[in-house]
Amino acid sequence: MTACIKVLVVDDQFLIRAGLVGLLRAAPGVEVVGEAGDGDEAVALAARTRPDVVLMDIRMPGMNGITATAQILRQAAEPAPRVLVLTTFDLDEYVYGALRAGASGFLLKDSGPERLLAAVAAVGSGDALFAPSVTRRLVEAFARQAAAPDEEACEPPPDLGVLTLREVEVLKLIARGLTNADIAERLYISEATVKTHLNRTMSKLDLDSRAQAVVVAYETGLVTPGAAGGPRGFKDRL
Repeated sequence: MTACIKVLVVDDQFLIRAGLVGLLRAAPGVEVVGEAGDGDEAVALAARTRPDVVLMDIRMPGMNGITATAQILRQAAEPAPRVLVLTTFDLDEYVYGALRAGASGFLLKDSGPERLLAAVAAVGSGDALFAPSVTRRLVEAFARQAAAPDEEACEPPPDLGVLTLREVEVLKLIARGLTNADIAERLYISEATVKTHLNRTMSKLDLDSRAQAVVVAYETGLVTPGAAGGPRGFKDRL
């Protein structure tokens, strides 16, 4: 029997949080282990309940979702939870910050129940989730922003020179939205080998998530925003 996915729900709006909790509790294979109304409460609950997935709002009083995401992942024991950011279409810049903090993907707040449950299942199983309708705008806008000379607060992107040619190839395909199975088929290698290349890449570049690897690929210019096979090629995994 498959173990339940333990979920922590974080949103400062009570009605939205209650709706999410009710939906998740009614779904088979999901256990809601807690709910929080702000970032500080989310960090404390995540440490205590050790969820598999955190549904994380971004704009909240006190500690916001980006800071909370970073703290949860930094303090978590292995295996760390997967953070799925809840956002609206107009908050792309916050989503980008959350991805850099280590979130595993994002979901629009107006998504239907089926999409939400599928997103929780996908992230809970270790996949990264990107909605193509938002990803193209997000990557194009903020890959440029990250490279702007006045962004003194941003750390320089990692040096891809430490990667092997195969690792670079895998990273490029991940950034274009291919799944491990897609990449294995494209490169005529096994899925296990794809995972090995990805794990080595993340270790060499000091990355914590697949989502951060996608961001790095765009920030370093490995994949060009708007180019053929780029963000427009991201698959809708839901």
